[in-house]
Amino acid sequence: MIRLYHAKQKDADTSTILLIHPDSDISQTDISNEEKKYLEKRINAKDSLIWLNRYNTQLFFVVIKKADEINNQKEIARRAAVETVNLLNKQQIEVCNLIDYTAHHDIIYCFCEGVLLTSYQFLKYFKNHDEMVNSFDALHLAGEYLSPEEVEELNIINQSVYLARDLINEPVSFLTATKLAEIASEKAQEAKLHVDVKYKKEIEELKMGGLLSVNKGSVDPPTFTTLTWKPDNAVNADPIALVGKGIVYDTGGLSLKPTPNSMDTMKADMGGGAVVIATMIAIARLKLPVYVQGFVPATDNRPAGNAYTPGDIITMYDRTTVEIKNTDAEGRLILADAITFANQFKPQLIINLATLTGSAAMAIGPYGIVGMGNASNSTKEKLFNSGENTYEPVTFFPFLEEYGKSLKSDVADISNLGEREGGAISAGKFLEHFAQHPLVHFDIAGPAFIKKAIDYRPKGGTGTGVRLLIDYLKSFS
Repeated sequence: MIRLYHAKQKDADTSTILLIHPDSDISQTDISNEEKKYLEKRINAKDSLIWLNRYNTQLFFVVIKKADEINNQKEIARRAAVETVNLLNKQQIEVCNLIDYTAHHDIIYCFCEGVLLTSYQFLKYFKNHDEMVNSFDALHLAGEYLSPEEVEELNIINQSVYLARDLINEPVSFLTATKLAEIASEKAQEAKLHVDVKYKKEIEELKMGGLLSVNKGSVDPPTFTTLTWKPDNAVNADPIALVGKGIVYDTGGLSLKPTPNSMDTMKADMGGGAVVIATMIAIARLKLPVYVQGFVPATDNRPAGNAYTPGDIITMYDRTTVEIKNTDAEGRLILADAITFANQFKPQLIINLATLTGSAAMAIGPYGIVGMGNASNSTKEKLFNSGENTYEPVTFFPFLEEYGKSLKSDVADISNLGEREGGAISAGKFLEHFAQHPLVHFDIAGPAFIKKAIDYRPKGGTGTGVRLLIDYLKSFS
C-alpha cells in the first residue's frame, strides 16, 4: 500500500515531482538553462505534466492551474495527481521526492491526497497479482510543507478509504454478513474501538423484523454490528450515530430485479455499511474528540424457499407493522431496525448512508450524493460544506411531508414502497418514520460503485462518503 512520508530534505538520487503554477518562477529550480527553456515552452503550450529525463533520475513538473474558488483549486490539485501517478508507474519508479513551488498549503495537501487515492488497486483474485502491483509506493515530502500530523492524517484517511473500497469490491462468495462483521471486529479491535456483534439468535430475541424478514430467503445468517468511539475528551455528550446499509448481495428477492445487468453490481449494496465501518476506524485512529457510534445491519437478499413476499405484513423492531409491496425495497427495512436501535442512545444526529434507490442514481449520476432529512439547516450546511471540501458533493432534495403520503397502507401502519416519482425521497421518508432524533439520509447509489474510473476514483468501489464524514466530524470537534 502506498504511503506518504515526511522527509527533511530532497534525496538527490531519487526522482522528484515539482508542483508549480503556470506563472511560477522556475529560475529557483535546480535545472539547466536548456531545461528551463524546454520547461517554459511546455508551460506556454499549457502542458499539465512535463517530464525531464535525466536518465539516472527523473523530474516531473506538475503544473497546477489556478482557480478563483478554493474547493475548485483543491480538486484541480487532486486530479493533477492522476496523470502523474500513471506516468510514475509506467516508468517503474518506486519512490519520489515531492517539492512544492506553489506556496499553497491546500494544493500540496490535496495533491498528496490525490496521489494516495489514485494508487488503489484491487488485485486479490488475479492469479498473478504479485506481478500486477504498482511500482510506485512511496512519496517523500522534501520540505516542511505539511506537519507530521497532517502526513499521518492523510495516510490514515487513505487507508480507511481503501478499506471501504476493498469491502465493496469483495464478492458475496467471500463477504457474507458474518464475514463483514468479522472484518469490522478485527479492524475495530486494532483501532481500539468498542465493538459489539449480534448474531441471528440475539437479533431474533430483539425481534428486528425488518432485518430478519429480508434474511429469510438466505442460507447465511444476518449480523448487526455496533462500533463505538467514546473518548474521554469527547466534546459531545450525546453521540452522532452513523447507520450504514449492509446488504452484501441483493437479487431483489422474490421481486427479482427485472432490468438487464441490474444485478451485476449488487455486491456493492453494502456500500453504506463499508463507509460506516471505514469511517469509524479512521476517527479512532485519528483520535478525534467526538463521541460517535456506527451501526451496520447486514444480510443478503435472496429469493430462496422461505423468502418474504410482496403482500407480507411484518413487524419491525419498534413494533411498527409494514406492508411489503416490493421485496427489492429491502434496504430501508434493515436500516429502519438499525435506526430504531440507535434511538436508545439519544443521538444528537443520525446520519444514514445507503445505496438505497435507483432514483437517486438516475437523478444525479455517479458524481454526487443525494441528501435529505429533517435535521437543522445549519447541520445540513455543515455536511454540504464537507462535501464541497472533499469533492464528494451533496445535493439536498426537498423533504416535504407530501412525499411520505405515498407510503400509506390499507392493511398496516406503513408500506415499504412509495410512488415511482420522487422514489428516493419517499425512501428517506420511510426511514424518518423510525428516527426519533434529527436525521440526515445520504443515498450513495450513484457514486458508491462506478463502471469506469473517474479521475482518482477507481472503477468499482469508490469509498465515497468516508472523506466527507471525516471532514465533518473533524470540524465538529
